[in-house]
Amino acid sequence: MFQEFRTFLLKQNALALAIGVIIGAAVSKVVSSLADNVISPVVGLLLPGGSWRDAVIHLKSTVDPRTGKIVEANIGYGQLLGAVIDFLVIALVVFLLAKMLLPKLSEAPKTKNCPQCGETIPLVATRCRACCQPVA
Repeated sequence: MFQEFRTFLLKQNALALAIGVIIGAAVSKVVSSLADNVISPVVGLLLPGGSWRDAVIHLKSTVDPRTGKIVEANIGYGQLLGAVIDFLVIALVVFLLAKMLLPKLSEAPKTKNCPQCGETIPLVATRCRACCQPVA
């Protein structure tokens, strides 16, 4: 049973998936720290006010007749801006990791082989230059 489970893990790439999830969780912590501790303070310097993630546009204040508490209607653009910055940082890190780790995509072939004689001909050719047979 252990051998069968091991074969399943190796054939189905489940081990690679598990390793990817673990590495993804570790990278997520690093990226979150980068966004919170490096990029957010810089953005805070550029925007007015202290805690820019709590920034809101105040629309209206009303008093709840049942409780007597003040109810405010606000648009929390600071949270939206923070989420956008977090997304951009994460997307940049994932792009850089993928570019570094994944094999480079090769260019599309510019030639093909004639099915009749095996001669190498241009990809756009409709007839082989060696045997004159039509090629698809």
